[in-house]
Amino acid sequence: RPGRRTILMTTHRRENLDGALTEIYRAVKKALADFPDVDVIFPMHLNPKVRSVVMEELQLSDRVRLLDPFDYRTMANVMARSYLVLTDSGGLQEEAPSLGVPVLVTRTNTERPEGIAAGTARLAGTTEAGVSAALNELLGNADTYRRMSQAVNPYGDGKASFRIRKALRYSLGLDQSKPEEYI
Repeated sequence: RPGRRTILMTTHRRENLDGALTEIYRAVKKALADFPDVDVIFPMHLNPKVRSVVMEELQLSDRVRLLDPFDYRTMANVMARSYLVLTDSGGLQEEAPSLGVPVLVTRTNTERPEGIAAGTARLAGTTEAGVSAALNELLGNADTYRRMSQAVNPYGDGKASFRIRKALRYSLGLDQSKPEEYI
């Protein structure tokens, strides 16, 4: 919606089931109270444990849309229109930077350290205080948001298939123009 900032939120990791989900969701409620222009879209995981905590903590907020899981196309479309992604998903940590969308990772570590190093993602942790601080920094500081949304994507620029095609055509003699080097 015009004039609104959307957080795309997902949670599903087993290590977050023992209390961390409650902490994360409470931080989201605090951000909603602090930033009246923010809405949350939350395609909920099918795990009943996740859903029960979500319903307990977030169902009464009129600014949180609790939805069934998205197919890939819908997820990519919603992600592209989001202000930021709050997730424990490894896949979204890789995909959101391709769309210029900053990622706050609701974990204490990640198998995707490239995003952290490049500045496209930030570890928010799993405590209410940690997630709140990360949300406040990104929602309340335009410079931080700009740096994260414009950071160089460590996972590439999305044009690998075009380069591969061009290289194959050149190698097979179907195209005489040598492809540019890409590093």
